[in-house]
Amino acid sequence: MVQAELLGTTAASFAERGRRARELADRYPFAAELLRLYGALLLVQEQAFRAAGVDRPAPGALARYVADRVLPRVVDATASHGPRGLGDAARERVGAGRAEGLVAAWLAGEEQSAVDRYLGRASAAPVLEAMGDAAGEACRGPRDERHCPICGGLPQLGFIATSGDDLVTAPRRLLCARCGHAWIFQRMTCAACGETAEARLPIYSETERFPHLRVDACETCGRYLLTVDLRKDPRAVPTVDELAAVPLDLYAQEHGMRKIVANVLEIG
Repeated sequence: MVQAELLGTTAASFAERGRRARELADRYPFAAELLRLYGALLLVQEQAFRAAGVDRPAPGALARYVADRVLPRVVDATASHGPRGLGDAARERVGAGRAEGLVAAWLAGEEQSAVDRYLGRASAAPVLEAMGDAAGEACRGPRDERHCPICGGLPQLGFIATSGDDLVTAPRRLLCARCGHAWIFQRMTCAACGETAEARLPIYSETERFPHLRVDACETCGRYLLTVDLRKDPRAVPTVDELAAVPLDLYAQEHGMRKIVANVLEIG
């Protein structure tokens, strides 16, 4: 089930994400409020994923489709389960007639406010995942080793899964923040700028609380991302575990680092 989550989204993977969110909310009380909001979003996203599989929206009409079919339900879930300030801001943005524009801006990789990024991303993500390779036709961004080969998005996190062969070293993969595609990326290389000098690539960890998580930082560009090691916790779901790692984010930021991409709940 975890491998399905990583390498190809299925409807069942939303249930797996929800299970992990509930598990981590019990384990890490400091992240419980965030994970409850995420759980509410998952219910909306699963329905959007299923609907998009049937509707097969055209890439050129994706912003309108998402704004009409998904965004209002994301706003409702946010207002019901998220912080009051975020819920009020979300309703204001959509009420001002900006729904389609903020989704289009997210798909285009434009600079946005935190609220607009949250709404655009939470609404578009399940539809892009349902579209598979066709998601690239709806998005703009470079296709190179540090960007998603499907949609050109930036990496949200890194992960290492088991290789299935004790004699083979498991590769490191990056997970796209926009469409959820994963691609192989070399180890000990900054995912933001390509730095390879190990002395410039500090690793931060807190093994007692997060034995399977670490911060991969870069002193050259000042960016970082979290890496999830599934060999140390096979039950982990990277997109969920990354949300719960708030102390690691704060530690990296206290050391002057900035996340390559804030996660869907705008942490980082």
